[in-house]
Amino acid sequence: MNARRDAILLEMGLGPLWKLRDAPAEGGDSDVVVAPEAAVTATVGEAAMADRADEPPLSLYEDMAAMAPEHESPVPSHRAAMPPRILAPASVPASAPSRSVPQRPANAAVAAMEWDELEATIKSCQACGLCRDRRQAVPGVGDRQADWLFVGEGPGAEEDEKGEPFVGQAGKLLDAMMAAIDIKRGEDVYIANSVKCRPPGNRTPEPEETAACWPYLERQIALLRPKLIIALGRPAAQTLLQQEVKIGSARGRLHDYRGIPVIVTYHPAYLLRNLTDKAKAWEDLLLARRTMKQRKGSD
Repeated sequence: MNARRDAILLEMGLGPLWKLRDAPAEGGDSDVVVAPEAAVTATVGEAAMADRADEPPLSLYEDMAAMAPEHESPVPSHRAAMPPRILAPASVPASAPSRSVPQRPANAAVAAMEWDELEATIKSCQACGLCRDRRQAVPGVGDRQADWLFVGEGPGAEEDEKGEPFVGQAGKLLDAMMAAIDIKRGEDVYIANSVKCRPPGNRTPEPEETAACWPYLERQIALLRPKLIIALGRPAAQTLLQQEVKIGSARGRLHDYRGIPVIVTYHPAYLLRNLTDKAKAWEDLLLARRTMKQRKGSD
């Protein structure tokens, strides 16, 4: 472990490092397995074993587990019994919202926007019903020329109040996860969400809500041109890959978004409630670090 990571862990008051054990039974959603043709296999094999000499600071996951409030449970127990939902197409559905609700600009207009206009448009958007209950829209935050892009599900209560993604307890864990692989919020990192307004009660966004916000995320990616995208959780992965996703099957390998590698992993809020999957999340971070090194080395 390098000196910087030692300092980070000591400053946070974290306990001794965890050593990887046999992976527990996979948890999480259990709907439809990712279609094999949609992913380029990049399993965590011998290269991952080499990384394990740099033992994972997984104690940070455990120490932060107690921070999650009761309402922030990311995967309600009843959801496993629900049938899989079919994603809405990437474009806005043909059926327009109520005439009393202004729509966002047409996709072509969004696709031509630069950063300032795009963020202003997101903040004033009324394309779906989420605008009625929000305090403010949350476009995203970070380095506008970042190589790393992290995409989550949607704003929570604290994000809705502060106007920045991942500022609650899950955000603190995300910051610790990034620090574990020597990256930092705002420095070569951009953070965004699949939907830009808070779903009531922190529920999962509906397909039509995700579809309404998709052109914004699509334009953010086009402006950023990141070298790597990390999809945090199932809704983010489904938005980027445009298909049903099972995290347990999708993680541990590379997917593709228009030539950009995508790594699917667990949402930090899920890890706060499901510590048995923290070792898998660490493996995903190692895969991300290796992939980024390869991408930068090929420039």
